[in-house]
Amino acid sequence: MKNLFKIFSLLAVIILAVVGCEKDENRIFFDGGTAPVFSASKTAVVLTSATEPDLAIQFNWTNPNYRFTTGISSQDVQYALEFDVNNNFNSDKKFVTTVSKDLSRSFTVAQLNTILGNSMLLPFGQNVTIFVRVVSSLRFEGSANGLLASNAVSFTTSPFAPPPTVIPPTTDRLVLVGNGSPGGWANSAGNTQVFTRVSSTVYELTITLIGGNTVLFLPLAGSWDDKYGFDGANNENNVNGDKLSRGGGDIKVPATTGTYKITVNFQTGRFTFTPQ
Repeated sequence: MKNLFKIFSLLAVIILAVVGCEKDENRIFFDGGTAPVFSASKTAVVLTSATEPDLAIQFNWTNPNYRFTTGISSQDVQYALEFDVNNNFNSDKKFVTTVSKDLSRSFTVAQLNTILGNSMLLPFGQNVTIFVRVVSSLRFEGSANGLLASNAVSFTTSPFAPPPTVIPPTTDRLVLVGNGSPGGWANSAGNTQVFTRVSSTVYELTITLIGGNTVLFLPLAGSWDDKYGFDGANNENNVNGDKLSRGGGDIKVPATTGTYKITVNFQTGRFTFTPQ
């Protein structure tokens, strides 16, 4: 009887080992891929307001051919197209746009100029060298996997001032109202909380803000007919700065009462609160 029990025990161990091996053999493992080879249609791009609809540049790259143990992946690959002023792609000017599936992306003069001027905030009318690359990834198991960066290419260009992201006030004036300001919501024609017009698209005001409360920007003191606020729901903005919108929602100011410089940049379509 003991011998029979030993035989059954041995058979059970063998069966478990075989089943375990079969499970391992049936598991699918990610097996990597090949970094995309990246190229650009031009090494010098001329940007002018008269040619905004024209093609400025086209980028192409090869498929990374991600592989699993079952063969080449049929899943959709995601691509991040990165622009920067250095080939380390680590500056504060870096701009990233995503591309799904496709192995190329083209930009018109207007699109490229807007990226350089409004997103990367490069100076207008000055020559600059831009580096570009693509980073591929494959999304599975809930996250991006297999990040592969291509070679970098560069082109030279000179951006011109694109149209502002948000149309500036035609009054050439901007005033502050709201319970986050010393003047509160009293919107009188004599409002002294007036911004300084730094340029045709940038306005600044240094003032005490009452923490956690709300403000709006008005182009005409004493009138509620027009306003600038947050490009989203009332008081849902990032209190350090966020997107601007004509006719937008109430803007929540930083939580701590103190002196701040408010910058309203119509060129980039953003406002910021900077502690002083």
